[in-house]
Amino acid sequence: MANQIDNELQFHATALSLRAMRQQLLASNIANADTPGYKARDIDFGKALQAALADGAGSNATALARTDDGHLAGSAGAQGAAGAQYRTAVQPSIDNNTVDMDVERAKFAENAIHYEASLMFLGGQLKEMLAALQG
Repeated sequence: MANQIDNELQFHATALSLRAMRQQLLASNIANADTPGYKARDIDFGKALQAALADGAGSNATALARTDDGHLAGSAGAQGAAGAQYRTAVQPSIDNNTVDMDVERAKFAENAIHYEASLMFLGGQLKEMLAALQG
């Protein structure tokens, strides 16, 4: 029983961390809209979620290579599983910036809505579990 609850909560935790990472990428794109040569980046959420869930049954930690004994051990986290990619420019610009503000704003708003929906869904599940435990 506890494993089923852990699996459900781990799925939502992984999905929320990927949504948060995507929101940061999109915000970075918007912030750098006027930076010459900046390349817009994004992730494919579906593929990133599948990769994160396949990596250790929900564990989104990916080992980092240590090339020296002085390096600290760490994990790449959701970003290692997600693999941010450069977005193809819809309309080329003179300064080689690939940020299209209309596309970025739309994707930012869409991701924010999905993030909020995930939080509401998770909150509902937790309320149902609490009600079941309280009898």
